[in-house]
Amino acid sequence: MASDYTPTNVSRRAVVLGLAAGSFVLSVPLSRLARADEEKNGKKKYGGEAMSGGLKDDPRIFLSIADDGTVTLLCNRAEMGQGVRTSWAMVVADELEADLARLTVNQAPGNETKFGNQNTDGSRSMRHHFVPLRRIGASARKMLEEAAAAEWGVAPEEVRAREHEVVHQPSGRRLGYGALAKAAGARDVPAHDALSFKTPDQFRYIGKSDVRLVDNMGITTGTAKFGIDAQIDGMLFAVVARPPVYGGKVKSFDATEAKKVPGVIKIVEIKSPDIPSGFLPLGGIAVVAENTYAAIKGRSLLKIQWNDGPNASYDSKTYRQTLETAASKPGKVVRSEGDLDSGFAAADKRVEATYYIPHLAQAPMEPPTATARVTKDGCEVWCSVQNPEAIRKDLSKRFGLPIEKVIVNCLLLGGGFGRKSKPDFASEAAILSHAMEGRPVKLTFTREDDIHHSYFNTVSVEHLEGGLDAEGKPTAWLHRTVAPTISALFGPDPKHESPTELGMGAVDVPFAIPNLLIENPEATAHTRVGWFRSVFNIPHAFAIQSFVGELAAAVGRDQKEFLLEIIGPDRKINAKDLSDTWIYGENPEKYPYDTGRLKGVINKVASEAGWGRKLAEGHGLGIAAHRSFVSYTAVVIEAAVSPEGDLTIPRVDIAIDCGAVVNPERVRSQLEGAVIQGVSLATISEISFKNGRAEQSNFDGYEVTRIDASPKEIHTHLVSPTGYDLPLGGVGEPGVPPVAPALTNAIFAATGKRIRSLPIRDQLANTV
Repeated sequence: MASDYTPTNVSRRAVVLGLAAGSFVLSVPLSRLARADEEKNGKKKYGGEAMSGGLKDDPRIFLSIADDGTVTLLCNRAEMGQGVRTSWAMVVADELEADLARLTVNQAPGNETKFGNQNTDGSRSMRHHFVPLRRIGASARKMLEEAAAAEWGVAPEEVRAREHEVVHQPSGRRLGYGALAKAAGARDVPAHDALSFKTPDQFRYIGKSDVRLVDNMGITTGTAKFGIDAQIDGMLFAVVARPPVYGGKVKSFDATEAKKVPGVIKIVEIKSPDIPSGFLPLGGIAVVAENTYAAIKGRSLLKIQWNDGPNASYDSKTYRQTLETAASKPGKVVRSEGDLDSGFAAADKRVEATYYIPHLAQAPMEPPTATARVTKDGCEVWCSVQNPEAIRKDLSKRFGLPIEKVIVNCLLLGGGFGRKSKPDFASEAAILSHAMEGRPVKLTFTREDDIHHSYFNTVSVEHLEGGLDAEGKPTAWLHRTVAPTISALFGPDPKHESPTELGMGAVDVPFAIPNLLIENPEATAHTRVGWFRSVFNIPHAFAIQSFVGELAAAVGRDQKEFLLEIIGPDRKINAKDLSDTWIYGENPEKYPYDTGRLKGVINKVASEAGWGRKLAEGHGLGIAAHRSFVSYTAVVIEAAVSPEGDLTIPRVDIAIDCGAVVNPERVRSQLEGAVIQGVSLATISEISFKNGRAEQSNFDGYEVTRIDASPKEIHTHLVSPTGYDLPLGGVGEPGVPPVAPALTNAIFAATGKRIRSLPIRDQLANTV
């Protein structure tokens, strides 16, 4: 199969026996030659997994076959609804010629040294592992074939693996994988240039939509184990009263009444860190009890005096004005092309707009929770976590343990969205177990804890100005993006977005505009800012795609046609030509910004949505498109606004070009979820601050889209014009960013009212 995803050759290594007699586990680590090739092709320079431990291409770790033929695959990525365990199984089963029904998936514990990078973020779980998984399956298949050929005394060319058996084609003799496992395990792993790989027409599972989730039965019947389900003999339960303001600390406390609650065992003070706090727990007063109810009751009776610290006056309304003032003035230049002044001088019309996006909380359905047991000999944690290595490193340092003595058991996640990439909740559980002299402790965030003490998505003000000539063509583009940076968690008050954040839709706009200037004025963080699904792409895409709609309206042009025109001719742009030094950690030669693919999803979604069709009064269509996580997504939304200002969404169409598609049903599921979440953040979701405190506490204040407010129809469209010839892009996050601007563009088409501030909430009264 000739494509970018044909696995490359590495050196031959010996096979070792697996965990049980008769099973085998393959070994195909990356050779020095392969590592050198990675460096030559830019992976070391541009980041990605090569900068965080490298990909683990070692079937000796990830694959085994037992005597009865059962294939066991170890998954090193967190399962949080994206279906990674199923998708991994599909790839390995296909290349192994295994029966997927006879393949089981186990979750790897946290161990970056052994399993490679395990941080499940950045929509990387399949795009970074598709090649290694195919190699694992193909290598094992060839070893089984060679073992069968030796058993029969025939040429290897005469045998073929077929559906969990190896067949001698001339005679029809057959041997099952279980019968061959021990002999296959004793063979050398074939060199990669000796491997054969399936072509797409031979796939039984990859690219097929009728594959059920491997976790489906357990999730459906309630037997699947999530972090909240962890049960350890003798465990205690705990909650923490944390400083209500970021950077605050305990001044004094009185636990007299709390200690009277039946079941309360101990009150523990956890030291609060200084700012910047990184991933450290916020500190506060913990209540450890015989059950969670007693712990929560005891916490409610604590009398705590807080020193609110440097962010005590944080007010999001006032801070919005601060950001808007910064956006009105020149800032740090992060990309410059042509001469902006001459571009505006040549313009017949000048348009400007300022957009606001508030803080957002991840608010997964399963709040952060962890169970830990710490003794002098080691530490073991059971939790739902996206980045187990962060937990291991923290606890190793905290307790002076060798990192191999810190075990993290990774359970299913009831949602994550970036919140569970942080180890603070697991650290709290371990601190409390240590305080209880080794008894296991389950630490639970209530919903209020989760919303008050999140790592919030950044608040942002985006100011744009555009010049248009007499023919309605753009002559100049100015964009000032102003937002607190995630880097503020780790450094002394950085005031500019990092290159990573700027590469999320700000500097990497692909527009064919001769005079372009992008600036990044200063902004100070006053709360914890962290990863949220699609991260800085949310404010950047909202502003840019809304502004494109405004420019189109200013010259009386169709939104879709103007968007295609501003993108310009089909071309493949190197990241460095867009001032993007990050490009999602990928090799820019392998992942150029392909404007033809961006235009492809725009045309596809417009066609499927019936762009230009006649609509009822008060209805409008809006369109937006965005590239993120090296995938291309476009959305068309039909919005309906009643005379009273009530918003409904009759239909959403969303198209994605993510290159090769492994699991279409999971891609569609991720897109549908992205639409729902995108509608939430556009219409009702907001975290505001007063006196340094988050004002929302639960889903009555921090709202998410309910069923009755969800789009009536969501249509997903997978665009992969070149089949498996393109490298994989991300899927979990790219669907979110275009939703909000498509919706506000649709509202403008329906009502003539331009929405520049999110959430929309009550801004539509008396607009029709």
